[in-house]
Amino acid sequence: MDSATALAWARREGYSCYALSVDYGQRHGAELEAARRIAQRLGAVEYRIVKIDLAQFGGSALTDRAIAVPDQGVKGGIPVTYVPARNTILLSLALGWAEVLGAQHIFVGANAVDYSGYPDCRPEYFRAFEAMANLATKAAVEGRRVHISAPLIDLPKREIVRRALELGVDPAETVTCYQPDAEGRACGVCDACRIRKAGFADAAIKDSTRYAV
Repeated sequence: MDSATALAWARREGYSCYALSVDYGQRHGAELEAARRIAQRLGAVEYRIVKIDLAQFGGSALTDRAIAVPDQGVKGGIPVTYVPARNTILLSLALGWAEVLGAQHIFVGANAVDYSGYPDCRPEYFRAFEAMANLATKAAVEGRRVHISAPLIDLPKREIVRRALELGVDPAETVTCYQPDAEGRACGVCDACRIRKAGFADAAIKDSTRYAV
């Protein structure tokens, strides 16, 4: 929902958008197919899926099936659903494509308010990545600086739900769950589902998410 809302926001601001998803060896592919449909509906110029395999390293419940996805509620500390270096890897792929396209803005749906404690979802992380990107690319050295934009970074989940609806995003089309079933229905008990449910409840908006149970 966050990424779809970020795309809708960028489209409203007048950007021509090239949408990128990454099949990184996560437990499911439901979010990739959902992203493809949403990108087309929201008017992305192009949608691509890049495939890498972070499951070779494991270290996360999202890439190692021997590690169970937590279902007892959000707790303190960095959870086992953290994927080592994921956002750095994903943003690096986006940066490479952006340089080829001549794009100077990279939008990401990260959020630092109602999130699970991931260190690579913090505003200071994105500022640091932007600084690195402007040291590391030919485009930036030649004067075409890149900007990393996270338009939802400081919004609580209830405001993201409201913003999604205002921008024409159908939350029912999006996949947030860490372990959806084959039909893309959410489990309802993982941290991502709990945060999403709370967002709808706090916004006093009916939750349109498709749950397995």
